[in-house]
Amino acid sequence: MADDKFETNRDREEDSREIHLRKELLNIPIRALHPREALSVGPDATVAEAVNLMNQEKIGAILVVDNEKLVGIFTERDVLTKIAGRGYDFNKIYVDQYMTESPETLNVDSKVAYALNMMAVGGFRHVPLVDENHRAVAMISVRDIVGHIAELFPKDVLNLPMDPEHEIHNRWGG
Repeated sequence: MADDKFETNRDREEDSREIHLRKELLNIPIRALHPREALSVGPDATVAEAVNLMNQEKIGAILVVDNEKLVGIFTERDVLTKIAGRGYDFNKIYVDQYMTESPETLNVDSKVAYALNMMAVGGFRHVPLVDENHRAVAMISVRDIVGHIAELFPKDVLNLPMDPEHEIHNRWGG
């Protein structure tokens, strides 16, 4: 009988956490996650310039802006699926040939839940954030949202025991 009571309290605690998480994701604006300021290149930037900037800033996507308006997004996925392995000289091809034109956008006052939905449904890892004049102001990423969730439940995330089947290895094989 005591076990049933214990499980009931645990279930209530889990339900409470789920409700808290839902409220946090549904109600807070993206600006609360402090999204990264938009980094951009012009449509005439070479792929080499864009990739070098992405590597330098350790980001997976860069916005393409023309006359202060967002015209596209260029991502690491674009490099891998459209360019890599085809023998192109990255210094002689331009981002406007490989970017995603007119990407879906949100603004910084949009709810985090909208960004998460857009990413899940569209298969995006980055969503550009624009102002009322369609000028790029920031970018929200899956990493930003996952980091926010981890902050909401630090004990649950940081105190997980290592799972030997999913052991994390560093990039140098250790």
